[in-house]
Amino acid sequence: MRRSPGGGVVRPRPQRQERILTTRVGLQLPVVLRYDRWERAGQHLFQIADSSAWCLGDWLVYGQERYADRYQAGVEAAGLDYQTLRNYAWVTRRFEFWRRRESLSFGHHAEVASLPPTEADAWLDRSEQHRWSRNQLRINLRESRRGKQAVASPERTRLPRISASGDRMGVWREAASKADREFDEWILSALDRAAAHELGR
Repeated sequence: MRRSPGGGVVRPRPQRQERILTTRVGLQLPVVLRYDRWERAGQHLFQIADSSAWCLGDWLVYGQERYADRYQAGVEAAGLDYQTLRNYAWVTRRFEFWRRRESLSFGHHAEVASLPPTEADAWLDRSEQHRWSRNQLRINLRESRRGKQAVASPERTRLPRISASGDRMGVWREAASKADREFDEWILSALDRAAAHELGR
């Protein structure tokens, strides 16, 4: 702390944090944003978007059941696309609250919504177990209908999530760029080299 010319204590200004602001028309991002903050923001935005489909579906179902004569006016007043809402409501009706999987997206549920409940739940179980993306679930459903066995997803063998400082990530990305390789490909190549070295191959 230092003293002002008048003798009072001058407290240092707190450092400005990397603030991300949501607005009606988009995100306001700081000029400099660490990678880990950017990544977390994306995860948070996806969770909001994904949960909003469930929430809007529940909202419409409630309106249809409680205000059958007026809910259409409520939809119009909210400025929402009715067809999209109907799709949300259809999936929402197919899955009671307790059957919805937090670890899976609304899209996963939509893929199996037309199936009988026990079959849909079995597919959701497999999706959780194998960490299938929505597209992988769709492919496996299609293969199943053709009489083929579900394909184990490469995501089963995904690397564990690790956290690294923005500086380290920056260096790694720079190295990948210098090698003219995609970042994921560069990481796998670096791990292969390290494994070969450790195993003396």
